[in-house]
Amino acid sequence: MEKGVLEQVGFIMGDWIPKEASIAVAVGRSYVYCKLGIQESHIRVGDEVADGSVADCTYKEGKRLEMLVEDEVSGIAYVGVGYPVRISGQAGVLVVMLPPDYRQRPKQPLRFLTGKLEDTWRPVPISDVSHIESSQKKTWFYADEEAYCSIHTLKTLKDQLPDTFLPIHRSYIVNIPFIQEISRDFSSNFVLTLKDGAVLPVSQNYTALVRERLGF
Repeated sequence: MEKGVLEQVGFIMGDWIPKEASIAVAVGRSYVYCKLGIQESHIRVGDEVADGSVADCTYKEGKRLEMLVEDEVSGIAYVGVGYPVRISGQAGVLVVMLPPDYRQRPKQPLRFLTGKLEDTWRPVPISDVSHIESSQKKTWFYADEEAYCSIHTLKTLKDQLPDTFLPIHRSYIVNIPFIQEISRDFSSNFVLTLKDGAVLPVSQNYTALVRERLGF
């Protein structure tokens, strides 16, 4: 792969991974590309892949792996994530190096959701969203009596929402301040009536969680 293409890959990845990370690409037994971030790395283009390193272990395992590593030169520890790749028909490895405490850092919850309403896209403050629904292979969120279509899946959103959001069903997540009342249906399952009039079922798999979070 030409240097220019590798630089473009590094630039694109830099948009997606945290700024602390450093990136290295190895082909065969040597590194062909490096992009340094805040996380210090002594890997340089042309260096050989060291035995026991993230790149070496990724080559041997042939799959994504993550390991805590101590840099032999600086003595600084980092989290290394390796991905097997193919570059110009050759086996290669992409290595992302992160600070050792990165996995423990809390993620910032979403502050807004952008959804499509008719032919326009609108950012909506997360506090205005009453609930989120997965229906017909699409994700919808509801705010101010409007239904917005989101590009995100319910599963992806679940880990990014503030703690006021509560999963109640595999197809529904509700924003607790919008709950008006909790009752039972004819099958004695819980249902939630929201302030906008929406009535949402609570599946049996989520009943214990709902009772615990809402304290009843």
